[in-house]
Amino acid sequence: MSLWLVRHAQPLIEPGVCYGALDVAADETATTQAAQALAQVLPHGARVSSSPLQRCERLTLVLCGLRPDLTYKVDARLVEMNFGCWEGQRWDSLAADELARWTADFWHHRFGGVESVADVMQRVAAAWDDAAAGPGPQVWVTHAGVIRAVELLAQGVRQLSDAAQWPVQAPGFGQWRVLALT
Repeated sequence: MSLWLVRHAQPLIEPGVCYGALDVAADETATTQAAQALAQVLPHGARVSSSPLQRCERLTLVLCGLRPDLTYKVDARLVEMNFGCWEGQRWDSLAADELARWTADFWHHRFGGVESVADVMQRVAAAWDDAAAGPGPQVWVTHAGVIRAVELLAQGVRQLSDAAQWPVQAPGFGQWRVLALT
């Protein structure tokens, strides 16, 4: 069984801005192009789950409009990490000591005061476990952080001891990866 991990299209926000849980729109043309490309390759009848943030939900709606065989639901567990007070701030303007605190206690520190990596991994792991128990191919329209968390889960990693363990690579905007659900 497969899990398609789809990243939303380019968000309409200045590059370098922390926007994790901010509900910003994505470029409409890029969203349509991503949906068209994805519609051509997804297996028939795949179940689609989407982050509730508009940049993901819009891609999901366009995709399902192109492929009426797809079923769709919103899953709040697929939302990007909430960076709290740092949302909407430029990454290069954040205090170095704040970033150092997060890196030093990457698993538990609530960077921005809301969510820790442990919190994100816990909710994504719950969605992963549900997906693994479900039938047929599945598609998640989500964010880079969630995709990185899933890559760890696919390797059997459910807890990190060091920030260096967090995957660096993620699909580009409007791109996807396919993993086997185990």
